[in-house]
Amino acid sequence: MFYLDRAATTPVRREVLEAMWPYLTGVFGNPSSTHGVGDAAARGLADARATVARVLGCRPGEVVFTTGGTEGANTAVKGIALAAPRGRHVVTSAIEHEAVLESCRYLERYHGFTVTLVPVDADGVVTVEALTAALRPDTTLVSIAHADNEIGTVQDVPALAAAAHAVGARFHTDAVQSAPWLAVGLDVLGVDALSLSGHKLGAPKGTGVLVLRAGVPLEPLLHGGGQERGRRSGTEDVAGAVAVATALALAAGERADAAAMAAVTRDAVLDGVTAAVPGAVVTGSRRSRLPGHASFCFPGEPVNGETVLLELEQHDVVSSSGSACAAGSTEASHVLTATGLSEDVARTALRLTFDASLTEDDAAAVVRAVADAVSTVRRLGVN
Repeated sequence: MFYLDRAATTPVRREVLEAMWPYLTGVFGNPSSTHGVGDAAARGLADARATVARVLGCRPGEVVFTTGGTEGANTAVKGIALAAPRGRHVVTSAIEHEAVLESCRYLERYHGFTVTLVPVDADGVVTVEALTAALRPDTTLVSIAHADNEIGTVQDVPALAAAAHAVGARFHTDAVQSAPWLAVGLDVLGVDALSLSGHKLGAPKGTGVLVLRAGVPLEPLLHGGGQERGRRSGTEDVAGAVAVATALALAAGERADAAAMAAVTRDAVLDGVTAAVPGAVVTGSRRSRLPGHASFCFPGEPVNGETVLLELEQHDVVSSSGSACAAGSTEASHVLTATGLSEDVARTALRLTFDASLTEDDAAAVVRAVADAVSTVRRLGVN
């Protein structure tokens, strides 16, 4: 079987399981407890925080452990906006993950903020010019993802963050999809806050990190005992923190070689499908794209993307049509329609996401499977 849905989730790595196991068994204490059992857990938590800080090039005190990308994005967008001493205007892009879009809508509905959605071009790129046109003197926060999960487009976050900073706004980026492949961090990207998710890196679901630059005010979403320096109350998940720290460190150590290998396979899949499937078009940017990410639509003779997925599974190819967070929705992808595709074409989407273990021979087999699946669906007239 070819598992080509790594943008949705990844299997937990053995090294991660082994690292977290002691904190699920013998070292089970509450890290806030003032006794030996709690101290052992606290040391594990501190070590995990230091590991994340080392990988992301920040201070340990700037690391907040979360339950994943959704919590991290909610905390950053709501928390920074509500605590900001200036303005009630937030800016995001038309292709953001629902965690960011819904957080912005919450601010709009309940706190009187104005939200501006920056348009993207046909490749899903947010240009500096488009962002600059959306910024205002009262803009308090900009949130734009480093890379999109549906179309793989990578944004020029350093340039976008610099534009936001020029008007005094803070900048948050969702690095959930980019962290496995690209160098990320506050200084590398020039941002004030960054969120990522452990289960995209080989850690368990329910783990994540928010990195918040020192001095940036934050109104916490969770109130209570004041853990995580008052930014996220609740007894810390020490095993989860160790897991995401371990997975992040492993990814950083392998990133360069893995990205180079996956990019070769990605290009083989992109070129192969567009050559083998009449009318197939690549969605997202070819020039600035995540390794291990190939996505398509099939206009002309539209086919239902979900039906293609079912047919592909008969060929032992497991894939998706887009964001797993929107699975089951009958609405066309807001990401694809924002790039200018019609709703009918957007519903034909296919996303193939993989790691460096997919070889070029594997890619050829996947291309054949996609061509056969689309041909079968078109022949049967299923839409």
